[in-house]
Amino acid sequence: MVSTSPPKEVQSIGKWAEGDPTRRAKWWYSTFHTVTAMIGAGVLSLPYAMAYLGWGPGTMVLVLSWCMTLNTMWQMIQLHECVPGTRFDRYIDLGRYAFGPELGGWVVLPQQLIVQVGCDIVYMVTGGKCLKKFMEIACTSCTQLRQSYWILIFGGTHFFLSQLPNFNSVAAVSLAAAVMSLSYSTIAWAGSLSHGQINGGSYEYKSTSPTDFMFRVFNALGQISFAFAGHAVALEIQATIPSTPERPSKIPMWKGALGAYFINAIC
Repeated sequence: MVSTSPPKEVQSIGKWAEGDPTRRAKWWYSTFHTVTAMIGAGVLSLPYAMAYLGWGPGTMVLVLSWCMTLNTMWQMIQLHECVPGTRFDRYIDLGRYAFGPELGGWVVLPQQLIVQVGCDIVYMVTGGKCLKKFMEIACTSCTQLRQSYWILIFGGTHFFLSQLPNFNSVAAVSLAAAVMSLSYSTIAWAGSLSHGQINGGSYEYKSTSPTDFMFRVFNALGQISFAFAGHAVALEIQATIPSTPERPSKIPMWKGALGAYFINAIC
């Protein structure tokens, strides 16, 4: 059953004003915020996924996932202001409107927590490993810390950043992360093209048992899906963009999302 009245948590039209300091983002803000959210550790596992899916099926799944997630992004952008005078800044706000104040939280929060906690674990472990490797290369004579300490350092930094009020507060960090994501992705595919095929290398399917192959294929599909993870913060990104009845926030947000998906396609 869909609730006909917006919940109390949803902000009213009074917060729509152009002068609201929390809603001053431009369309290109949504571009690099979305790029940062989408292009991350998941991109690094795509070669492994392609090794088990093959060039044909792997490319098809990549394109299909790109199209499906772009359509999902468009739907989220439209739903942000699907009720005149109301902005759903968080998934739980939208869930409470759709399923009711009580049921909405139980429908949305468990799924959101599973996705967010899973992503956080992956990124903290990956970030900790990268910091450890960087220190090993940059300072060979230094006393090396255990990997678990680097994971804690990386997670602690993220914990501090998570206390900031909104995405506008981390715009510079997000822009730097977007540039970094684009850079290492470009280095990966450009370096592979310039190096060419390895002598004696095989691009055939890896020989393994049928059961193991099946699990690896499903794992590859999951890795490709993980590489398109920008929807987790779509509503929060759009919440930083000013909106008026004459120019709703969905216009600049969609423009920025298209730019982000174009960059994602390049990567």
